[in-house]
Amino acid sequence: MPGETLGLVGESGCGKSVSALSLMRLIPDPPGKTVGGEVLFDGEDILQVDMDDMRRIRGAKMAMVFQEPMTSLNPVLTLDRQLTETIQLHMGKSRDEARRDAIELLARVGISDPDQRIRQYPHQFSGGMRQRVMIAMALSCNPRLIIADEPTTALDVTIQAQILELMKSLTLDLGVALIIITHNLGVVARYADRVNVMYAGKIIERGSALEIYTNPRHPYTVGLLDSVPRLDQRLTDASGAAAKLVPIEGQPPDLVNLPEGCSFRARCRFAVDKCATEAPPLMPVLTTGEEPHVSACWEADKLGVQALSYAGGRSSQL
Repeated sequence: MPGETLGLVGESGCGKSVSALSLMRLIPDPPGKTVGGEVLFDGEDILQVDMDDMRRIRGAKMAMVFQEPMTSLNPVLTLDRQLTETIQLHMGKSRDEARRDAIELLARVGISDPDQRIRQYPHQFSGGMRQRVMIAMALSCNPRLIIADEPTTALDVTIQAQILELMKSLTLDLGVALIIITHNLGVVARYADRVNVMYAGKIIERGSALEIYTNPRHPYTVGLLDSVPRLDQRLTDASGAAAKLVPIEGQPPDLVNLPEGCSFRARCRFAVDKCATEAPPLMPVLTTGEEPHVSACWEADKLGVQALSYAGGRSSQL
């Protein structure tokens, strides 16, 4: 929804970035191919539009902040050309008008002296500044949706916070929908309104951020939350020994040769016989709030009590 932030989380290799590229129809073909499904945007399945129409949608209606700005910005062009080209192409403005808009965008994302710095090249900016330029480029044509693919991965924690606060405030001010793709659960907890948890190429749990964190209903979500160190957890256990994190045992499955039944079964301590033969669909689960909450787990409703015990009382901690 306008102004809403959706978090897409999961471990490396689960399909988060491929999903984002699929939404933008940026999967290279070959070797990649979209073989099914639909992407509904403004009531239209954009998988069915021709590439000329798709180029008009990209940038103007949907924009993307890529994971590594140094490889996304052209090193031999100044910011002036890289920012104004998009504005001229999609907004139909003159070069001078586009340049004025580009300078305003750089100022909006916190780059000082923008009328001078717009003449510089990407290598003359720090990593945080380059990411701000990418955000300015994404905002340049007033899109309705921005997809941010791990936008703070290469930045230190102080700059990460600045970039995320900037993106959140801009989306709220401008009414832009934002998808944040990340494996950082702290980022999701602070900035996301709703969360999709992904495993082995599929969404396995979806709900509001508060619901996902306080009432997880998939074993993988429970495992993700328990594998993250917390400032409010005890440093020692009951015997006085140093407390340990609870890892998710095992390895992710081969996405080319997925096992029968639930893809998470081999790593799940809550698995039952049915998990070996039938892949669970996303089903509504008991919720503590008004937002819909779905989970792809046969034991989702029973997991509520088990997960709280296994998690060491996470809900009371939150």
